[in-house]
Amino acid sequence: MLPELAKIKGIHPGVILKREIKLRGLKNKELADSLEEHAQTIGAILKEKRSINPNLSIKLGHELGVANDYFMILQASYDVKKAIQINSSTKTPDLAKIRKVLFWDTDFNKINWDTDRKPILKRIFERGNEIEINEIISFYGREAIMKELKNTNNDFLPSFQENLNKYLLS
Repeated sequence: MLPELAKIKGIHPGVILKREIKLRGLKNKELADSLEEHAQTIGAILKEKRSINPNLSIKLGHELGVANDYFMILQASYDVKKAIQINSSTKTPDLAKIRKVLFWDTDFNKINWDTDRKPILKRIFERGNEIEINEIISFYGREAIMKELKNTNNDFLPSFQENLNKYLLS
């Protein structure tokens, strides 16, 4: 059963479609044939490389037992989320001064330097070098960093406190 739209707004329709295909035990080709669409079209949607169009949304709605506009609404909310990300005027530090390897567990280009401030500060102060720490201090400002770190728990590496003392508290 497909989830309610309110719970999945902003997610690419291909992600939801892939999940539904798996739950129903279908193959991409089987779905494509039942919709009278090319298997490549369905494959591209499942890989998030192609959008859902109104005609396909109607076909999918009929085939999967949901409203005809279900996938179209999902596509529109995904497009809006993507446009907001592109058009947002989020400032970033000088990324040339920050090693990507510091954020080995995430896509460096998708880091939101505003909303992800706390984990960024933790990572930089635990593992960053002098150039990276100074760049983050100049980007966020000493006061903002101190305010952010004031309300954090102390599950940091020892290097965190050492760097905090060296660069902010001295």
